Amino acid sequence: MEISVTQTLIISILVFSIGSLLHNQFRWLRKFNIPATVVGGILCSLIVVIIYVTTGREITFDLSLRDLLLLIFFSTIGLSAKLRTLADGGLALGLMLLISVVFLFLQNIAGISVAYLFGANPGYGLMAGSISFAGGFGTAISWGEVAREAGLNGATEAGIACATFGLIAGGLIGCPIAEYLIQKNNLTGSDEELDTTTDVDSKSSTIPVTLEGMLGTILALAICVSTGDIVNLWLQTKGLGLPGFLTALFVGIVLTNLLDLFQKDLNNNAIRLCSDISLELFLSMSLMSMQLWTLSSSVGPLLSVVFIQIILMSLVAYYIVFRVMGKNYDAAVMSGGFVGLGLGATPVAMANMNAIVIKYGASPKAFLVIPLLGAFFIDIANAMILRLFLSLPLF
Repeated sequence: MEISVTQTLIISILVFSIGSLLHNQFRWLRKFNIPATVVGGILCSLIVVIIYVTTGREITFDLSLRDLLLLIFFSTIGLSAKLRTLADGGLALGLMLLISVVFLFLQNIAGISVAYLFGANPGYGLMAGSISFAGGFGTAISWGEVAREAGLNGATEAGIACATFGLIAGGLIGCPIAEYLIQKNNLTGSDEELDTTTDVDSKSSTIPVTLEGMLGTILALAICVSTGDIVNLWLQTKGLGLPGFLTALFVGIVLTNLLDLFQKDLNNNAIRLCSDISLELFLSMSLMSMQLWTLSSSVGPLLSVVFIQIILMSLVAYYIVFRVMGKNYDAAVMSGGFVGLGLGATPVAMANMNAIVIKYGASPKAFLVIPLLGAFFIDIANAMILRLFLSLPLF
């Protein structure tokens, strides 16, 4: 049974709406920061599995629009990556970025090791590494499609499963680790007023989304997508082809910083709106089209890699993040946030830190550094590290 592109779009919006309804109804979904799109998408994919098992009919969705949404989403990340924001986080952001790079390497090494242990292709190890855990659902699906085209069947489904487990784990262990560090070292928070804003540039929140701003953003996104395709075709002639979403991201970085150099700003709220729309629809289409029956033989390896990644993250947060960042209260809060960021996503990191500061006091530095790190820097670092791993002979 084939679903057309327009029908796929309609179903994806319904999937998001149903997911939002369930998200609002069940407190535990909000507690663990499970996105509404994930709830609706997985529910739809379960229905697809039931139809497949009971009738033998496989439902396939036309995902051509999803591919464009992927390029748009990564373009918005690039357009948000202004180099001058590095100065806002100062030395603390630089140190956290360095720790993130080390952690991403370790996360991939752990994933590849588990793949070798179970006699699987090392490509699955990367899917069970920084692609799914630090990268989250969007990155897992993006690279999963690349892996599928390279012959790794079920890579997307495995990546989504790891991202789901990581999201839950990040919310479960982040706060306990931070709280243990605080109590063990008798740390106290700041008396400053609590500010849990996640905006990278708070000034942009006052800029309304206008027709002119929206058209300018759409123009910029179109330039990123089209120029990224041209750049990728040129790189392929040099034997250096990259996934299309990476070249679109890098074109976005160049474009936004060129505009910044000439003191020209895009409407950041319009960029966020386009980012949210493209990501939610992209995730809806990807999750609802999962072929979950392909994971039936991979439960053991999946649970093993999740367990190992949780242990690795706990050790990094406790022995590296806390110590490198100064062994103080801010360092403890950032440790809890980094757990959420490295295993799940930025919202999980923010939820972890918010729970800690409500109990122990404000941490302005943590609420500056972690959102900046999660907004785009860790994604850019992850993309570069993945390309480095893929250049190794074992791939």
